[in-house]
Amino acid sequence: MGIWEFQRRLTGALLGWATASITFGLGLLRGEDLFRRGVGEQFAGWGVVNALIALFGRAGAARRQKLPEAGEPATQAAERRNIARLLWVNTALDVFYVLGGALTVRKRGATDEQWRGRGVGIMIQGGFLFFFDLVNAIRAGRVSLSDER
Repeated sequence: MGIWEFQRRLTGALLGWATASITFGLGLLRGEDLFRRGVGEQFAGWGVVNALIALFGRAGAARRQKLPEAGEPATQAAERRNIARLLWVNTALDVFYVLGGALTVRKRGATDEQWRGRGVGIMIQGGFLFFFDLVNAIRAGRVSLSDER
């Protein structure tokens, strides 16, 4: 699999997670339970953001793939380095999301069920993204360079 196919699959997987997050989040928002509503808010909100990231990422990769030099090994190597770097940076940021969610649970969530749910929602989303970004950062470094266009 070349870098362009890798990016197509990567953004497809992120879009799938985003769709599931939005759907699940909207379902949780229907109930009266404040904790569930807090989780639902986070799932729906993060889902929208992840969907936008996936769609813009896919569009950018598709645009770069159409460039005349897209089949060149140097171009593909640079693309592979860029996506791997982005995923490693995101992996580090994901740790802070989880910690921020835990802090939200501990502080604001100590007396407010909806804030507790929001914090848990942040921890779940950040935890998923940590493993998603980590696994894909490792995989990106192994993507073959080919004449794929």
